[in-house]
Amino acid sequence: MRWIGVLVLGAVATVGVAGAQTIQVDKNNRTIAVTASDKASAEADIAVVTIGFQIYAPDAATAYSQGSTLSNAILDALKKSGVVDKAVESQDQKLNYTEFAENDKSTPEQRAQKAFTLSQSWTVHASAKDAGMVLHVGIQAGGDVSGNIDWELADRNGLQAKAAEKALVRARNVATQMAAGLNAHLGALIYASNQTPMSRFYGGVLNTESASVASRPAPPQLPLAIRPQQVEESATVYAVFSIE
Repeated sequence: MRWIGVLVLGAVATVGVAGAQTIQVDKNNRTIAVTASDKASAEADIAVVTIGFQIYAPDAATAYSQGSTLSNAILDALKKSGVVDKAVESQDQKLNYTEFAENDKSTPEQRAQKAFTLSQSWTVHASAKDAGMVLHVGIQAGGDVSGNIDWELADRNGLQAKAAEKALVRARNVATQMAAGLNAHLGALIYASNQTPMSRFYGGVLNTESASVASRPAPPQLPLAIRPQQVEESATVYAVFSIE
């Protein structure tokens, strides 16, 4: 939500900025203080793809053995497709007794065959254009609990700067209108501060050295049609202008 706050100062006053700067305001030094917000967006260029699996077995040893085989097969398939080791981060791995739902219709024999559950998941950092192929490779290799994709932007600071720039332009436009309403002319910008919200990062520490899928023979099935989302940043600026 975009919002704007305006403060016109004409009497004797001071504007303190975190104790670091004090602006004297009196009849010879009038100001308009404006708080304005805006947003900027850009198409994501990094994808954080979740690949995982879940298997059932009658005992812990069998679950671990089968899970180990499948786990290494998935990582081997990703590596052969061009995903580098540093692009893959482990997220979760569990070997537990299976908890059946209250309305589960399985017979005792069927439950016995699923007495233990082993699950594991990873996040794979890839360029946005390779997200579909990374997901495809992981699923084809046995990753039957896969699909979540978080989208990021490598130059997040640059996007924040664009949002702050747009917010400052908005603040100046409002200040200009306010000055005109006071039969005055908007002067120079005296002070400006930028407040940006904390950015969200996904899948652990962002790895900017993203994976790139190497050229290889076409798989028997096409990957899912996946398109990058827009990444958005917002900024709020507090700007003080002189009025003449």
